[in-house]
Amino acid sequence: MAKNLLELVVGDLEDKKQYRQYRARVKALPPGYREAAAALERYAMNLGPTDDGAALVAMLADLADLLERSAADQVGIRDLVGEDPVEFAEAFIANYGGGSWIRKERARLSRAIDDAAAVRVPGTRP
Repeated sequence: MAKNLLELVVGDLEDKKQYRQYRARVKALPPGYREAAAALERYAMNLGPTDDGAALVAMLADLADLLERSAADQVGIRDLVGEDPVEFAEAFIANYGGGSWIRKERARLSRAIDDAAAVRVPGTRP
């Protein structure tokens, strides 16, 4: 019971432990890869699965795996992410469940427009 109460107050302790492990892995990356990890993490924290701690931690662990493998194989950052880092990040994030505020707002906008379009206004076409 004490563990459940503690997790209710501070969040899932296993997620926090895994996040700390992710941070240590990123810190151990060579220069360039560390900076890329920080930039991708910052983007993911704003647009990724921020309402699902487990999905966010899994995504970050996979990001660390990808960067560690790339560094070990001497794959350049541009070779990894391509010319458009936003496109890379969006494709990477799309593989993980959970929602972000922007995903929720996109869905909310779509529902609102669908609802508005369903309203029949006299004198207009459906």
